[in-house]
Amino acid sequence: MVKKVLAYSYVYLILLLMYVPILVLILFSFTNATYIGTWNGFSFDLYVSLFESEEIMVAIGNTLIIAVISAVCSTILGTLGAVGGHYLKKKSRAALENINQIPVVNAEIVMALSLVVMFVFIGNMIFGGQNLFSFWTLLAGHIVISAPFVYLNVKPKLQQMDPSLYEAALDLGCAPRQALYKVVFPEILPGIFSGFMLAITLSLDDFIVTAFTRGSGLLSGANNIETISTLVQAKIKKGPIPPEMRALTTIIFIIVLLVVIGISIYRNKGTRYKSALRKRMRERMD
Repeated sequence: MVKKVLAYSYVYLILLLMYVPILVLILFSFTNATYIGTWNGFSFDLYVSLFESEEIMVAIGNTLIIAVISAVCSTILGTLGAVGGHYLKKKSRAALENINQIPVVNAEIVMALSLVVMFVFIGNMIFGGQNLFSFWTLLAGHIVISAPFVYLNVKPKLQQMDPSLYEAALDLGCAPRQALYKVVFPEILPGIFSGFMLAITLSLDDFIVTAFTRGSGLLSGANNIETISTLVQAKIKKGPIPPEMRALTTIIFIIVLLVVIGISIYRNKGTRYKSALRKRMRERMD
């Protein structure tokens, strides 16, 4: 009984520490006070100011564009790598998985510095000292940190898949490419989707790689690309975080919450449908 009470207390304490700061931000997003702790009355002024701020809108636009493009590229590379690695010989597969683990376990600052060194080296040695830092270097950095996680999400689904399905498709006349699209991909689709969502999350959340590999481009024009994370960091240097960021935090939290609820409902429906289908098949067999 004591162990159970301690276990529940620990869980609730962690949840409290995680969600109380978010709830405080949400609460004070409905007042136009500059500092948290001061209440100037209930209002939606911060939400209006958020959408009127060109600087914040540019940062949000850059963040979303980079997140979606890098997530799509990472999902393609990670999925193809996982499928290819699954059908490699044991030693080759082990080598590929070890290489894939390097960006996962390595410190992000190490990855960022190594990318900077690589881009500077390529710019000096191949392009005659040209500065390569732009949207493309930023995109490459986000793909490097996201693709390994897609690989790790797709790999378990491949291991769970019945290997005879692919072989049966080949025996029934499918070309290897057709069997891949019609049999393998539908089986691993949940892993691909999970990897895609994780890649978007990693890109939205990233600061270190973004700060080191960004250049001019996208909605920022000739200026350095600003994302939400780099904009917040720049504002902290000069003074308090813009109060509009509290409204942005609330919107992001609500969107994420709705997505999680939607995915949970979809999965529960899928589980119920499969259970009902299995029950009907058993009844027919009986």
